[in-house]
Amino acid sequence: MRDIQLVLQKWAGWTSDDPSIDYSHIAAGFKGLIANKEPLKKSCSDDDGIIIDSVIAKLRQVRKEEELELIVLHYLYGVSKRNIAKEWKMSEGRIRQMMQVAEGFVDGCLAMLGVTLEMDPEVINKAKVIDSKKVLVRYASSMLL
Repeated sequence: MRDIQLVLQKWAGWTSDDPSIDYSHIAAGFKGLIANKEPLKKSCSDDDGIIIDSVIAKLRQVRKEEELELIVLHYLYGVSKRNIAKEWKMSEGRIRQMMQVAEGFVDGCLAMLGVTLEMDPEVINKAKVIDSKKVLVRYASSMLL
């Protein structure tokens, strides 16, 4: 299983490296909150970037526009989920749920396509390390007997 957040971070680095790919700098009233685009350290190959970009385009066609905006604002422009929640006048928990749906859609599309990304050895190994270090969260500890 891929660490989809790491995949999207690398995709965001790839899009910021390529000047021909651009997403709107002013989205949902975030004028002035979004800093200038600076190249990110993490990036992916062109083949991986094109595949992920096509899945992101499918997200725009199939799902809600807000989910695409969340992905773009958070991963491309580095706007925190808390700031997005304040601007959209929603709870941070609701923004996190919407983000999980969008990330799940991207991960599901990649799984259904059956593509092997060049970054898979790195993102799959990191996902296994993260899974082995999972701890119970506050609300889950009360369910243990």
